[in-house]
Amino acid sequence: MASTMTNMFGATSTTEDVLSGIDLRGKRILVTGVSAGLGVETARSLTAHGAHVIGAARDLAKAEKATAQVRKDAIDGGGSFELIELDLASLKSVRACADRLLAKGKSLDVIIANAGVMATAFGHTIDGFETQFGTNHLGHFVLVNRIASLIRAGGRLINLSSAGHRYSNVDLEDPNFERTPYEPFVAYGRSKTANILFAVAFDRRHRERGVRAGAVHPGGIRTELGRYSEPGRIEKLIEQINQQLAAEGKGPFQWKSVPQGAATSVWAAVVAPADEIGGQYCENCHVGGIVPDATPITVISEGVRAYALDPDNAEVLWRKSEEMVGESFSLSR
Repeated sequence: MASTMTNMFGATSTTEDVLSGIDLRGKRILVTGVSAGLGVETARSLTAHGAHVIGAARDLAKAEKATAQVRKDAIDGGGSFELIELDLASLKSVRACADRLLAKGKSLDVIIANAGVMATAFGHTIDGFETQFGTNHLGHFVLVNRIASLIRAGGRLINLSSAGHRYSNVDLEDPNFERTPYEPFVAYGRSKTANILFAVAFDRRHRERGVRAGAVHPGGIRTELGRYSEPGRIEKLIEQINQQLAAEGKGPFQWKSVPQGAATSVWAAVVAPADEIGGQYCENCHVGGIVPDATPITVISEGVRAYALDPDNAEVLWRKSEEMVGESFSLSR
């Protein structure tokens, strides 16, 4: 049954397609990054099907405005929605958010680590980490591990990654670009590889208690991609992708709508069989296959680099992340 279910959906499936007939009443789901784009749609679709969603955002005023439709759809669908403050670029804020959730003591069925930045200019988080690695990976690493005890058996962690992980493996000798020349997309690639590896290591630690973790690539969505990129960078990338697709006898690259982009997140979170997505990289509402490292970086085409799923790589990243944040997360938490 699982494979039939998986084959029903693909690149053009929307959140409504994958959640059709799904009742999420009684489910509690934490979604980070609910002040724009994918995070808002992810929260909206889940509450519309009855879930209680806790939306985390750095700017609560912006998130309040952005999630007006989420609240409306929650009322219509029998779900509910609340906001919590979270700045992933500040470990003090991350720990305060975790403390608030722990103090409430209410269990979670799913965490969707959706928030992130892409191709930013060189900079640092409040704690001195390179902006993209610090925000996209380390902020979520601390948050999720601190509240891991709240995830009930049968629960899941879904990390948003990207086909951009193919730009670079993690560099744990120089994570803050102290010796390496900074390139925005290489830094992005490192952080997105880290998102996958974190899911692999978290899955290994928690699957015995019935909690699984996976990573997803949402697809190319116009709203998210160009925020920090220099003018023309994305267009040039699409041109290269189209040349390669044509050489493979395939049609040109298609942008996804936001509901199509959020579909893989909700599919992996509440629809796909847990054993299918645990420790895996998903895209277009299915589990992605491994592509050889020699494959050119057409960032939007399918597949995952082997280094991003390597369990040894995942363990080394876990230990380095603990060292960087000054906190150890044992299996019992």
